[in-house]
Amino acid sequence: MPPPPPPPPPMHPQGDSWFAPLSIDLVVKVFKTSFFHPFIAWIIPLCFRAQNMFWDAPPMLVSIAWASLISLSWIVIGINNRVAYGRPREVDLSEEVIVITGGASGLGLLIAEVYGMRGATVAVLDIEEMENGEARGVTYYKCDVSDKDQVARVAAEIQKELGTPTVLINNAAIVNGKPLLEQSLAEIEKSLSTNLLSHFYTLKAFLPAMARNERGGTVVTVSSVIGTVGAAQLADYAAAKAGVSALHRSLTAELRQSHPNIRTVLVTPGQLSTPLFYGVNTPNRFFAPVVEPVDVAKEVIAAIDSGKNAHLAMPLYARWIDWYSVLPASLQLLARKLAGVDTAMTTFKGREGMKGDKKVNKKEGGFRIQAF
Repeated sequence: MPPPPPPPPPMHPQGDSWFAPLSIDLVVKVFKTSFFHPFIAWIIPLCFRAQNMFWDAPPMLVSIAWASLISLSWIVIGINNRVAYGRPREVDLSEEVIVITGGASGLGLLIAEVYGMRGATVAVLDIEEMENGEARGVTYYKCDVSDKDQVARVAAEIQKELGTPTVLINNAAIVNGKPLLEQSLAEIEKSLSTNLLSHFYTLKAFLPAMARNERGGTVVTVSSVIGTVGAAQLADYAAAKAGVSALHRSLTAELRQSHPNIRTVLVTPGQLSTPLFYGVNTPNRFFAPVVEPVDVAKEVIAAIDSGKNAHLAMPLYARWIDWYSVLPASLQLLARKLAGVDTAMTTFKGREGMKGDKKVNKKEGGFRIQAF
């Protein structure tokens, strides 16, 4: 009898290394909660004073200047956020009706489960069945969000069965992962309908009732850094995400004038560890770490709970990605080569590829899920 085949090798061998969790984001987070935090900064001159150091001593003056600078920076950031995002709306989870597109798996499912457990009423719209069957407080509606008629029908059902939606999270997305010349027109149309036009369909279906609600509401738009930089084999996806970001900015400007009680949140993550991008190569996990859905979910939930407008970008490079367009063309090309953004999709398998790998490895005695 032949020996059983060996288990499949991990897609990222470096994932088992002790330094794998180390990234620029972790370094920044440590510094932000230590040397760049006002409380810690003011501890240093207090420690010097506890050692009977005079107030005019050079170390004391330097530490006080540093603590003052850090405190001033935090105050300026707070003022900037208040001016940019305005006053928060009141959020009462017992009265919130949250609609999430693409909520049957990944990021959408995480947000749906959290809000369901916290007492909110949650409606999930997805063409696929929910991965875990049922979740407390979550109602599933089978809906292809690329079909405006289905969206309108489900919106009427939600209004009748659950009440007026107060939070809309446009999260649904698909990825073809093919070069443009290899895609059919049908595939391109399906991609643009799901990744871009669906946002218009859901907004037209849910926003009018939300605008009539005195309590207002929140619209969350999930975009991507790919909408800014583009990438090989992602022409359709990048075009849609660029359009989604532009839609968010225009919608925010309109609502600020006509319905100031409605908040908007834009989410622009980097590569997410979800089946949507299964198999994508990650060249540099230090400067461009894969983002875990749970981390994005925590940020989105915190923004909704706060009742404020927000722009959420993660990991660190996603917060500065707009500066990419300012670089000279030669430096942009160099940055693309160093980041490997145009070769990352060569190993792409996607959701269907992951299902196939699960079937194959199940026969071989196990399947090991990696982060992508």
